[in-house]
Amino acid sequence: MRHARRRVVRRVTRLAAVGGLLLGGAMVTRAVASEPPATTAVPRTYAMKAGQTGTDLVSQLGSSRTAGTWIGADGKPVVAVTDEQAAAEVRKAGAKAKVVGHSMDELKSAAKTLRSAPRVAGTAWSMDYRTNEVVVQGDSTVSASDWAAMGKVAHGIGGFVRMERTEGSFTPRLNGAQPILSTGGRCSAGFNVTNGQSDFILTAGHCGPTGSVWFADTGGTNQLGKTVSQSFPGNDFSLVQYANGKAGDGAGVVFIGNGKGVQITGAGDPSIGQRVFRSGSTSGLRDGQVTGVNSTVNYPEGTVTGLIETNVCAEPGDSGGPMFSEGIALGITSGGSGDCTQGGTTFFQPVTKALSELGMQLIVSNPAAAGGASPAPSATSAQGSIAPGAASPGSSAAVQGAQGTPLLSRLTDTRNVGPGLLVLGGSLIALVATRYIRSEQDRKAYQRYYSATWG
Repeated sequence: MRHARRRVVRRVTRLAAVGGLLLGGAMVTRAVASEPPATTAVPRTYAMKAGQTGTDLVSQLGSSRTAGTWIGADGKPVVAVTDEQAAAEVRKAGAKAKVVGHSMDELKSAAKTLRSAPRVAGTAWSMDYRTNEVVVQGDSTVSASDWAAMGKVAHGIGGFVRMERTEGSFTPRLNGAQPILSTGGRCSAGFNVTNGQSDFILTAGHCGPTGSVWFADTGGTNQLGKTVSQSFPGNDFSLVQYANGKAGDGAGVVFIGNGKGVQITGAGDPSIGQRVFRSGSTSGLRDGQVTGVNSTVNYPEGTVTGLIETNVCAEPGDSGGPMFSEGIALGITSGGSGDCTQGGTTFFQPVTKALSELGMQLIVSNPAAAGGASPAPSATSAQGSIAPGAASPGSSAAVQGAQGTPLLSRLTDTRNVGPGLLVLGGSLIALVATRYIRSEQDRKAYQRYYSATWG
């Protein structure tokens, strides 16, 4: 009976050692194969390529002969130009041209005049390249006399300034993806960023002043970190430094609800007409289109410039949450008007500007280490629009935290070359040990047998 148990133990040990060899080999092979290069270029999505083509043409022709660029319904870049010669150059480059009456210089001059006028809280303006106009909006809090005064300023500029009333009021959406809480209210974690030594949460600047302490729970027991830098008004971004200095596993994924997330692979600037997505802890995943850039909003708390205007809805609690498309980080939720029942306008702080001014780098996901990617779910909003290039949020990923990471994903992580080699070494030692033990047992059994036989 004892010999039978020994045989079972030896067989199990050998099988475990062989399994360890196979597992260790897989870990090393997968880790080496998926090791990212030293320098990784930002992925070029369809919308980014089209937008860059238009941007390059505008740069080449100059602001006196162009008036912006956008993505058409067919996904191709369209460039507004002021003369037929410029139009011919645009078409030659493979883009579409639209001849307009006012150049970018004139549009910028109009915006500058509006900026120098007496500030009226509840107003906003942006450049609509598609209509070749500067659009001024006034929310429900703007009085009739103030709106009339704004109208006089607009009339003095010219007929290409359009006045519009909007429902609701322009307010920061204080209270995102994952919620973060402090004594000042609730905001959203936007994107994870790093300076190479410590990791931070990039979120909205209006969420709280420098020194604000943030928690992941309402009880105030799970401290996330502290705000170490803030820019608001003027801009609308801030940095929350993680309490332990590191963002942890899954730092390159933004939460979109139901335990799912989207892998973020780079940062960029959106184009007018581009389909975009926003995630918030209050209203979840929503989508819409970019309707304006270089927008100015006069919040009650102060004026913010250089924003991205969209028709994506947002509600209180969504502030600081991420805006993205095809896995590219585009903006941080700032504020707006309306809600996700009636619709509305939402403004976003461009991510690229925030990263540049803060001297930070975006923490991106490594799809190769994620065990394969699958398309992310569509937004559940009624504001969905026909997408140029059939844009999607990006590749999906499970959001479970470090403890919930699937075993296979952990074992095949690119950082597991060392552990893989240890598994290989341990398995080889186990095999050699079992062979040695078997040999010693056979030798002793032989000795006992012949000792008994020969007396």
